[in-house]
Amino acid sequence: MGPVLLSAEGKVPVTSAGYETVDGVLHADRVPLPAIAAAVGTPSYVYSANTIRERFRRLDEAFAGIPHHIHFAVKANSNLHVLRVLRSLGAGVDIVSGGELYRALEAGFSGGDVVFSGVGKTVEEIAQALDAGVQLINVESEAEVVVIDMVAGQKGVKAPIAIRVNPEVTVETPHEYIKTGEKGQKFGIPRDDVSRLVDCILDLPNVELRGLGMHLGSQIGNADPLRDALPRLLSAIAYARQAGHPIAFMDVGGGLSVPYEAHEMPADIDDYARVVRAAAQETGLTLLLEPGRYLVAESGVLLTSVLYRKHAAGKDFVVTDAGMSDLIRPALYHAYHGIEAVTATSGTITADVVGPICESGDFFAKARTLPDVKAGDLLAVRTAGAYGFTMASNYNSRPRPAEVLVDGDQFAIAGAREQLDDLVRLERAPLQWRPA
Repeated sequence: MGPVLLSAEGKVPVTSAGYETVDGVLHADRVPLPAIAAAVGTPSYVYSANTIRERFRRLDEAFAGIPHHIHFAVKANSNLHVLRVLRSLGAGVDIVSGGELYRALEAGFSGGDVVFSGVGKTVEEIAQALDAGVQLINVESEAEVVVIDMVAGQKGVKAPIAIRVNPEVTVETPHEYIKTGEKGQKFGIPRDDVSRLVDCILDLPNVELRGLGMHLGSQIGNADPLRDALPRLLSAIAYARQAGHPIAFMDVGGGLSVPYEAHEMPADIDDYARVVRAAAQETGLTLLLEPGRYLVAESGVLLTSVLYRKHAAGKDFVVTDAGMSDLIRPALYHAYHGIEAVTATSGTITADVVGPICESGDFFAKARTLPDVKAGDLLAVRTAGAYGFTMASNYNSRPRPAEVLVDGDQFAIAGAREQLDDLVRLERAPLQWRPA
C-alpha cells in the first residue's frame, strides 16, 4: 500500500495504491474497474488521481531546499481534469502549441505558470503567448527569435525568452523517435551556435533572455546523459550571464523513464536529483523541471472489452474494441504495454492482441502470454496515462474513447465519449464556393 496523501480538497485521507487486484478484480485506487466499464462503457481511459499526486510529491521532495518549479509537459496528457489535479499540487505547465496554452488557461493556470516550447511556433501562437503573459518562450532558432522580437514590438511588450540548447550528447532511449538531445536533431540550438545567438539577442530591443535549458529525450533511466550534458549547459549559462543577460532560470527538461515491462526499473530519482541539484546550486538560478510521462503514465489504463477470439494460420488472436486509433504507441514505437484481465481467469494462452482497425499495424501485443479470456471479458492495457488519449484519432471514423478520473473510492467522467455526430459536426455546413 502506498503512502497516505490528501485528496484534491486537502481534507480526506486517501491512499495512492494506484492499481491493485482485490479478490480477483483489478481496482483503480478503491474502485473496481468492472464498475467503471458498466457505467461508462469501453474503450475508456482511466486515470488514478492519487498516483499522479504521489509521483509529483516524490519528484518535488527530491528537490526540496533549492528554488525549483515543476512544469508538467501537457503533451503527455492534456485532459482538463488531470491538469487541475496537477495545478492543485502547485505545478506549472510546459506547452508546445497554442491549443495546449488554451487548455492550460481553461484548467486554471495563469500565464506565469507556462513555459512555451516547440520548434515551430506560428506568429499567432507567439501573440497568444505574449497576450497570456507566459513565463518563458523557449526559442529554438535565430529566425524564431527575430519573429518573437517583431511580434513583441507590435504589442509594445518585452518577450521573456529562454534558449533551448542542444547539448549534442548520446542518449540511450527505447526508440529513435524519442531522442531529442543528440547532434542532428531538429530540437534546440546546436551548442556551438549558442554564443552567437546570445550576442545577437543583445541587439533585439523587444526580447529579454531570461533562461537557458535543454531536453535530452524520453525514457531516460539514469543521470548519465545529464552528467555529460549539464557542463555544456552550464557553460552556455555562464557565457550569457557574462554578456549581461538577466538570466534567472535553468531548465533541464523532462524525460524521466517509467517501467512498461516487469523487468524494467523506474527512473533513479535520487541519482537524478543529486546531479541536477549540484548544477542548479552552482548557478544559483531557479530550476525548471518538465516531466510528463513520469507524472501520469502509470496513473492510466486503457480499459477495453474482448470482442472475439480467433484462430488463424496456427495463431490465436484476441480481438478488442480498442484499437490503434485509441492507443497508437505499439504501432508507432513498437512500444510494450502490460495487458491483464480485469477479472482473474484460470489458464493462459499465447495470442496477438489486436483491434478492429483496418490496418495490419493495429495491435497491442504480439505472441503475448495472456489469461485465457473470452468474448465479453475486460482487459486493462497498463501504463497508458501518457501519450495515450493525446495521440488518439478518429481513424476509420471511430469516436474517441471516454476518459475517467478516479479519486479514492469515487470516479467521474473526465472526458465524454465522442458520439457519431461529433465525427461530422465541423463538416455539416453547406459548401460556400469562392472564386479562384
